[in-house]
Amino acid sequence: MSDPDRPEKVSSTRLFRDDTKFALGRIAVFQYAAVGVFLFLIAGFWVLQIRDHEANSTLAERNRIKTVPLLAPRGKILDRDGRVIVDNQPAFVVQLTQENLKPEHLAPIAEGLHLDLDELKATVRRYAAGKRYSPIPIKRDLSPAELTFIDSHRDPGTFPELELVQEPRRLYPQNGLAAHVIGYVGEVSEAELNSSEFASYSQGDLVGKSGLEKQYNEILKGVDGQRRVVVDVAGREHQVLESAEATPGQNLQLTIDLDLQAVAELALEGKKGAVVALDPHDGSVLAMVSRPAFDPNLFAAHIKAADWKALTSNPENPLINRAIQAQFAPGSTFKPLVAIAGLETGAVDDNFSVHCGGGASFYGRYFKCWEKRGHGGVNMHAGIVHSCDVYFYTIGNKIGIDGIAEYAEQAGIGKKTGIDLPGEAEGLMPSSKWKLRTQREKWYAGETISVAIGQGAVTVTPIQLASAIGGMANGGVWFKPHLVKMAAAPDAARKENWNLDNIAKVVFGMYGVVNEGGTGGSAAIPGITVSGKTGSAQRVSNDFKKSGKADADDKDNGWFVAFAPRENPEIVLAVLLEGGEHGALAAPTARDVIKAYFDKKTRLSKLTQPTLALIRHPGQ
Repeated sequence: MSDPDRPEKVSSTRLFRDDTKFALGRIAVFQYAAVGVFLFLIAGFWVLQIRDHEANSTLAERNRIKTVPLLAPRGKILDRDGRVIVDNQPAFVVQLTQENLKPEHLAPIAEGLHLDLDELKATVRRYAAGKRYSPIPIKRDLSPAELTFIDSHRDPGTFPELELVQEPRRLYPQNGLAAHVIGYVGEVSEAELNSSEFASYSQGDLVGKSGLEKQYNEILKGVDGQRRVVVDVAGREHQVLESAEATPGQNLQLTIDLDLQAVAELALEGKKGAVVALDPHDGSVLAMVSRPAFDPNLFAAHIKAADWKALTSNPENPLINRAIQAQFAPGSTFKPLVAIAGLETGAVDDNFSVHCGGGASFYGRYFKCWEKRGHGGVNMHAGIVHSCDVYFYTIGNKIGIDGIAEYAEQAGIGKKTGIDLPGEAEGLMPSSKWKLRTQREKWYAGETISVAIGQGAVTVTPIQLASAIGGMANGGVWFKPHLVKMAAAPDAARKENWNLDNIAKVVFGMYGVVNEGGTGGSAAIPGITVSGKTGSAQRVSNDFKKSGKADADDKDNGWFVAFAPRENPEIVLAVLLEGGEHGALAAPTARDVIKAYFDKKTRLSKLTQPTLALIRHPGQ
């Protein structure tokens, strides 16, 4: 019998079995773990080498090989004589490389570069939604202190995402010279990137935003190049693997004459308005000014929010190109076209005369002449010379609105000229059909009286008025206005079968405006047969003026249209002075530009004559 207090002897066989079972369990766990690790490694290998092979290969390559963009300069913009108006200057843009970007670095980078942190984060988010490895340009206008900050912080130990790239920057004329003609460049917007026109562009690219920069963007922009270089961990270059140089954009030569442009700019200094000078023989724009202007250099890098707000909130609207966008009643500058309509329709002849006693009644309403004392007996020539309202009230009533509209539209009133600038306005030439279509009302004969003197619903732009009068003076032949010098002949002219004798009679009247004691005598130039027409156009009614509510901006506009010489004119101008009150005040501006044109022509003629003589007689 066994002793209950003495433990039984455990058999060696049982112990062996327990040890073996435990060991086998540990081996199984190890095996499962090994298989799991193996499967994990295989999955990781599949992700690295198969699924994300291209992306990871690119990333690995970028750690060793760096692609440095070589940004192409835009083409220069030259005047008609080849003088540079818009050039490029070397500058830098700081970028963030997305593959090295760390979110926690944005705050110190924004502080060092004087950027708004929220705007910087928004920029990064916008680029992150696009191409994964596209660099993010964050600032172009860098101060010396900011360049120092970048140079001292772009090593791998601090901000490896910082990258400084050289880029050519637009250099525009100072003081807004030809600003509205040239326009400006800026970063392509998201809306533009979503359009087919900008399908080949990427975020951060610079494109033309207005003026010729926009109109001829595809010609002016170049093709960027790049260098692929081997770099070390510090980003230092050790070897150039390949290099494709940037191709500069094509230069753009304009029809603008810088000498005339400068004269016109100075004449409008401190005023609000526009000047357009054309060559009626081919439509070349010799000068185009809009004031007030702006400085396109503000846009050359990245316009500051404060500068943009100042421009867009300015009540003077400096961003508007008044030469092609200001739409105002032409006033008495419209009278030559009414005279043509009267002669061409046979409603009157040049001997038709009226008596002006300071006004006349039509359809139960009394219409005043600008000359309260009246002009007495007036025929067509005197009516144009002295701008007699009563005379044109009368012939306008005889012609009728549709007769006036027919010939005004033939001259281009109420239509875009087609000038090679974006944003041209078309003005308005009313007619009975127009009123029925737009207002569902018939045209009343009394409304024609105001239109006959360039008031009422009729509106023009300065470019439109210059083109209309220039084509009339050119024998009823109109060329499309253009700003870029053409290698070939201009587009086919538009011609109306106007009687040349009728044109000559109207032109003679415009000659008298300047040279026979008319309203435009301040435009006279000795030795040059300048012809012209003044115009004063109301912006508000006389009743509103009398109410005392009108302010300085409600003063009449002053217009003056002119050409020279009288026969076969070489230059035609339209001058608008907003709030200028009287067209006579706009006439000196036209005189100065015309004088500059002929002075330069005479000077060049004297310079070339000896050269020509030497060519003809080389032995002398």
